[in-house]
Amino acid sequence: MEIYEILVILMFVGFVGLIFTGYPIAWVMGGIALWFALIGIAFNNAGVDTFLLKNFATFTIVIDRLWAIMSNWVLVALPNFVFMGLMLDRSGIAENLMTNFVKVFGRLRGGLALVVVIVGVLLAASTGIVGASVVLLATLSLPIMLERGYSKELSTGIVGAAGTLGILIPPSIMLVIMADQLSLAVGDLFMGAVIPGLLMAFMYAVYILILAHLRPDLAPAPPVTDKLTWKEIRGSLLAVLAPAALILTVLGSIFAGVATPTEASGLGAAGATVLAAINRKLSLDVVRAVSRETMMTTAFIFALFIGATAFALVLRALGGDEFVAAMLKGLPFSKEWLVVFILFVGFLAGFFLDWLEITLIMLPLVAPVVTAMGFDPIWFIVLFAVCLQTSFLTPPVGFTLFYLKGVAPKSITTMDIYRGIIPFVIIQILAVALVFLFPKLVTWLPAMMYGAKS
Repeated sequence: MEIYEILVILMFVGFVGLIFTGYPIAWVMGGIALWFALIGIAFNNAGVDTFLLKNFATFTIVIDRLWAIMSNWVLVALPNFVFMGLMLDRSGIAENLMTNFVKVFGRLRGGLALVVVIVGVLLAASTGIVGASVVLLATLSLPIMLERGYSKELSTGIVGAAGTLGILIPPSIMLVIMADQLSLAVGDLFMGAVIPGLLMAFMYAVYILILAHLRPDLAPAPPVTDKLTWKEIRGSLLAVLAPAALILTVLGSIFAGVATPTEASGLGAAGATVLAAINRKLSLDVVRAVSRETMMTTAFIFALFIGATAFALVLRALGGDEFVAAMLKGLPFSKEWLVVFILFVGFLAGFFLDWLEITLIMLPLVAPVVTAMGFDPIWFIVLFAVCLQTSFLTPPVGFTLFYLKGVAPKSITTMDIYRGIIPFVIIQILAVALVFLFPKLVTWLPAMMYGAKS
């Protein structure tokens, strides 16, 4: 084994090992990059010419790359989308949706769980912030479902699963970062992710209906059902208008080519502020709180950018790209099974890493190998994104599990949450399989949009 291969392996092993120390991931990646830069330079000085950074002064390339990231116009969409999601969280729209939808669907067996799915889709398409969606859905729906006799496992499972839809359904900050990392058009990824995201929500709904039919004790219908009135139906339709208008403004402007994703994110942030004002939820304190949370979230993301940029620079200088490509091509698999293997590794990584670390470290290494084999890059990235959605629900680092436990009633235990998310992780894996077997679920909508323009 060559020296550079040993260093690459040690770099990965050191990264995985230090994750469990509890230090912030950004500083772990940056620290490992610094140490292995020194090790590689020492080998070069000893006459082993295996490292592209000949001396420590050239390590300052990191600064140039970080400046390129900071001046990237596409990434301006990140704080705008975060602001939009957090402002909608304060606008009262979710409460209005939940209140009106419960009146219409709550009379059905499993209807409350269906309401969570519907509201989850609307929140995903208008906020894209998983933490905000999960907390809102849990706060609004868990007490009602438990009061109506729903099982703790089903209640927590559907809240967690529906809340994570925001990381896939556009406008998704994950897709924005993926597009930036691989130099792809954000709008293409947004269009490609629409059908898989809605498909997953549909699969959740089908599971709920089947489970409610087979096990009515887990999702009972209310004992007394009043007749559905036109006033209740009209109230539900009116409740949808505001988020639907925002979704059409943001995504419609992108898909129609009227605005770039960055410009559309600005429209979304402004629109969310207007909706908060219309609902009389806007105040100076709200603007201050939302701005502060946006700053903290953006700072967290860009701290990871700093660590991941240094890590990727040193890894590639060591020959990490060539090592990973040779390792993948050397596996005794067909190219289709190679994609399955990459997805499996990504799924396992989701148990220990957040989607952001996997996107910044793993995806840039494997995506060029997959696209070089002739696969559509948009299809593979969306497929990988669907796979990464499981990282929110798989312990021990599933952030959705932490959000749920933090706001759930005291009667719900951690084991209730773990048991509840298992069926929905299986559904997510089935969705990955469907997108893998039927690529047109991703490629059809972008192709149709291109055809309409030509």
